Amino acid sequence: MYSAVYFIGIGGIGMSAIARYYLQRGLIVGGYDKTPSALTRELEHEGALVHYEDDVNLIPQACKDASTTLVIYTPAIPAEHTELQFFRAGGFDIQKRAQVLGTLTHDHKGLCVAGTHGKTTTSSMTAHLLYQSHVDCNAFLGGITKNYGTNYILAPKSDYVVIEADEFDRSFHWLAPFATVITATDPDHLDIYGTEEAYLESFRHYTELIRPNGFLVIHEGLKMQPNVPAGVTTYTYSRERGDFHADNVRIGNGQIVFDLVSPLGNISDISLGVPVSVNIENGIAAMALAQIAGVEADEIRRGMASFSGVERRFDFRVKNERKAYLSDYAHHPEELRACIESIREVYAGRRIVGIFQPHLYTRTRDFYREFADALSLLDEVILTEIYPARELPIPGVTSQLILDNLRPGVKGRLIQKADVVEVVRTTPFDVLMTLGAGDLENYSADIAALVSTL
Repeated sequence: MYSAVYFIGIGGIGMSAIARYYLQRGLIVGGYDKTPSALTRELEHEGALVHYEDDVNLIPQACKDASTTLVIYTPAIPAEHTELQFFRAGGFDIQKRAQVLGTLTHDHKGLCVAGTHGKTTTSSMTAHLLYQSHVDCNAFLGGITKNYGTNYILAPKSDYVVIEADEFDRSFHWLAPFATVITATDPDHLDIYGTEEAYLESFRHYTELIRPNGFLVIHEGLKMQPNVPAGVTTYTYSRERGDFHADNVRIGNGQIVFDLVSPLGNISDISLGVPVSVNIENGIAAMALAQIAGVEADEIRRGMASFSGVERRFDFRVKNERKAYLSDYAHHPEELRACIESIREVYAGRRIVGIFQPHLYTRTRDFYREFADALSLLDEVILTEIYPARELPIPGVTSQLILDNLRPGVKGRLIQKADVVEVVRTTPFDVLMTLGAGDLENYSADIAALVSTL
């Protein structure tokens, strides 16, 4: 039906995956994004027509015909965006990113991963398990997998599609999963939902969308009560609870090995390719979906060992006998806690310093105490200014709120983001972590280069 697809916000991690899907199908792909990035440069190299000004005149001519062009936009784009208004006035078919993913889950067997945190690693791990097995899969992911160097996998002959199910703006309500994991329901995006109760209700409604005779694998102990026509199983790290769980966990010498206990068949001696303890639980969820899809035990064992991780998720940029530096996307208090605790386990007794860029004024306002408590697990906390993303400043909401609520005795300070490399140069540490979903990542290459010399 369509010969062209135009993306408003093409540089987003989720949007770029769909753009790649249409590029590989041979359609004309155009798009706008606010700033150039590594992703947009890659898309341009792959054939997308991308520009960086909100200007109707810059829209490719092939994308200006309403009868042949599908327009896809991200909810982060404001209603007054000139190009969005142009397409609306012209009667174009305009869909949110989530609507397009929803169509794919109707056309394929969707293996979806939802939850406040753990989505990207678990969905990427699931995709790798299937793709390297006889089952194969398509995948639309929220991060760049290190195994494939992309956030998108194409397998035209596979009936499966792995999708990261995003709860922001209730996007996951467009999906129709064949099987889904729910990793966590710790409140987030309260600027959208308003209350924890509304947030939990959104997940409950999501479970109603699972196909008849489908599957739900939910983390044991979540507050949200599912309402499903599907078979419900649970998972957890602990061997005392959870239909899927780990047993005989062995951690040491930089390795993690464990056994999977599963109602679909136990698997012994699973080795983690990214050996941090939080990946035991992520791996259990991914293996549950893989078993549901028919991946065999030897394929699962091989896939777990060969999984290389996701950029900005426990992403070690420097790792030698003197220093370690990693970047992580963690931007919710529970994500920070899980990340720091996992690194503490690997680097017991070492001095660990974290540089955190809070993401969104509303999230900082709602969770500054929880952020402070999680960050207090570090030996030193360095905070930059808040990354606003789509928001305007809120009076009185700054990173100082987090600093003021660190536990007594925890060293903390505020810095300007632009000074981060020099701060690293003068700060003693054994392990350095840069944390957050904002643009602090832009400094990671310079930080890595410096840490390599220390």
